[in-house]
Amino acid sequence: MANVAFIGLGNMGGPMAANLVKAGHKVTAFDLVAASRDQAKSDGAAIAESSASAVKGAGIVITMLPAGKHVLGVWNEVIPHMAKGTLIIDCSTIDVESAKQAHALAAKGGMASVDAPVSGGTGGARGATLTFMCGGEDKAFAAAKPVLENMGKKIVHCGGAGAGQAAKICNNMILGISMIAVGEAFVLGEKLGLSHQALFDVASTSSGQCWSLTTYCPVPGPVPTSPANNGYKPGFASNLMVKDLTLAQDAANAAGAVTPLGKHAQEIYKTFDAEGHGGVDFSGIIQHVRTLAGK
Repeated sequence: MANVAFIGLGNMGGPMAANLVKAGHKVTAFDLVAASRDQAKSDGAAIAESSASAVKGAGIVITMLPAGKHVLGVWNEVIPHMAKGTLIIDCSTIDVESAKQAHALAAKGGMASVDAPVSGGTGGARGATLTFMCGGEDKAFAAAKPVLENMGKKIVHCGGAGAGQAAKICNNMILGISMIAVGEAFVLGEKLGLSHQALFDVASTSSGQCWSLTTYCPVPGPVPTSPANNGYKPGFASNLMVKDLTLAQDAANAAGAVTPLGKHAQEIYKTFDAEGHGGVDFSGIIQHVRTLAGK
């Protein structure tokens, strides 16, 4: 078992760190928020006084932070306090350029590094069923995979530095677009007199099937575990979907790609967020679709 430092104990990072403790790793954790530190302590992690003190003696360092600037700030802070050859893994969802800069910082400091953003939401974080999309050198990925397997069920090496972030934003662009499409279909079905169950039974076994429908159906009933059955309490909040769709658009602009549906999805979610629904699960976008339909 490894000595692991875990920095960033929010809705995703906290449960992920707890799963490492359950797997038998010695986890030293830090977060700026006292309540997050307290929860991690109750989950069995040792609590450090700072990010820098958390990494001392660690063989693996994991960060789970809000944005690229936070990742780069923390990596700049902690790398001087890490032993040469330590593996540092970033599980945040950030822009590809910041991910590449983080890898460069690690290489300069003599560290192995992996960008490993996740998919699966808070439920996946708690249940250790996340998918990790990884970027980095083969040797670094091979070292990271065993510890990531304690937090997820699918670990994919997507390529070199930043490739994990590239895969994550492409995946979530598909997700954001498809959830809007599923919401529009259910609202149209309502206006045409179809029951939710009837539409689900047809589309979930026909060419309209997709994850947004079969696993995360945005109406109550057909999929009992979806947030629609719990007042759209977030597994993945709408404001996070805005973040990811914005990262996708930034990447598309930088790469010269044309993604009109991705851009429109970003605009729709930004409007939903601006209306005060940023804390609602992203599947709650169906509520916005109903508003547009005058229902």
